[in-house]
Amino acid sequence: MKLLLDSSSSLLISLLLAQLPVFTSASPVPQRRPSDMDKLSNQTKNLMKITQELLREHAFDSDVEPHRFRSLPEMSNRSANDLNNLELKPTLSQLHADLKLYEHHFEWLNRVSKRHHHPAVPKLVEMIREMKSLITMLHRQMLRVEAPRLTPATPSLPPHLPDQFDVLQSSHELLQHFKLFCDWAYRAFITLKPKVSTVQ
Repeated sequence: MKLLLDSSSSLLISLLLAQLPVFTSASPVPQRRPSDMDKLSNQTKNLMKITQELLREHAFDSDVEPHRFRSLPEMSNRSANDLNNLELKPTLSQLHADLKLYEHHFEWLNRVSKRHHHPAVPKLVEMIREMKSLITMLHRQMLRVEAPRLTPATPSLPPHLPDQFDVLQSSHELLQHFKLFCDWAYRAFITLKPKVSTVQ
């Protein structure tokens, strides 16, 4: 009788052990939560996608008058080679100030586009909304690492746009410039990600 019980127990244990791989594979693999820097880079990538869509949908073939907006952040001095030398706090502060400046420019563009009933207005509104979201997320990250908030430069905006041609030129210049900024900011957030853990 004892031998029969022992055999039954051994058989039961063997069956349970055989089922272990099934139980293990059936249990869901916990998803890694994206970090704050991941969220920033993803949101920047989303903004870049919207910018590219606006440029494609409302392509402008003629030559655009350069430097119409002299207060835009300078991009010519930001190269891929500089990314490895970025410092966390100053870079986050500068990106925040730059985004606030772009926000002013695109809100102005949205106002003048509405006056001319430009077809890009709904997409432009979506872009500004996503930009505000990125600014808020970035500000939260700055608070966590105690990065100072810079005062954005005063935007130098044209006092008025006389016709729709000028609206097209202005939108094209702003979008092209912002696309370059988003590309650089996206790379900067990815580069800075490992440096956040050393500060927090």
